[in-house]
Amino acid sequence: MLAVTGSRRQRAARDRMAAAALEYAALGWPCFPGAHPPAGGDRACSCDRIGCPDPGAHPVSAAWALEASVDPAAIRRWWAERPRANLILPTGRVFDVFDVPAAAGARALERIAREDLPVGPVASVGGERHLFFVATRGAPADEDEWWSCHLDTSPETVTATPGMRWHCRDSYVVAPPSVLPHGRDVGWLRAPERAAEGGGLPDPLRLLEVLSDSCEDAAADA
Repeated sequence: MLAVTGSRRQRAARDRMAAAALEYAALGWPCFPGAHPPAGGDRACSCDRIGCPDPGAHPVSAAWALEASVDPAAIRRWWAERPRANLILPTGRVFDVFDVPAAAGARALERIAREDLPVGPVASVGGERHLFFVATRGAPADEDEWWSCHLDTSPETVTATPGMRWHCRDSYVVAPPSVLPHGRDVGWLRAPERAAEGGGLPDPLRLLEVLSDSCEDAAADA
């Protein structure tokens, strides 16, 4: 009976993640399997790194940038092989992501609602960070005026936006319904609009102003 129950739970977890990945693929959003919290033991992440700096929120392979796909067959195969894998979405392709502290994100959402500003999908990462999905900037000619942020990096030159990260080319985010250590998870505050091309993504520069102000205000109040 325990074996049957365990098998059902494993299948449910696989089906849930695979279904979400297939929904992202239908939007044209490439995805890739991510690490996840182990079922037992004292480790926070399923990867082999001791003291993983980002447990449950990174790709399972260094080849993620090359292999991320919208192919349903690949997605089904990946989650059949890794039933508990989290979901990783590469940025700088279909969308970029502004990644801010939750307090700043909440302020930004209040202002957006108050001023009736355009906003796209927004996710919460463990209640600690908010992810604002925006149209991608791609790879502009004035590359020096932009920065691409890896998950554990905060650019030293961006001092006016405390705690903000702009995930674009060569970066990624962990996506709903991924599960994080210590009972946390990743969930949508505003889900992608399936009827809208690209999921309904706003211009990043307009939203950048709002998020920058919110980050400054939240840092001043901390």
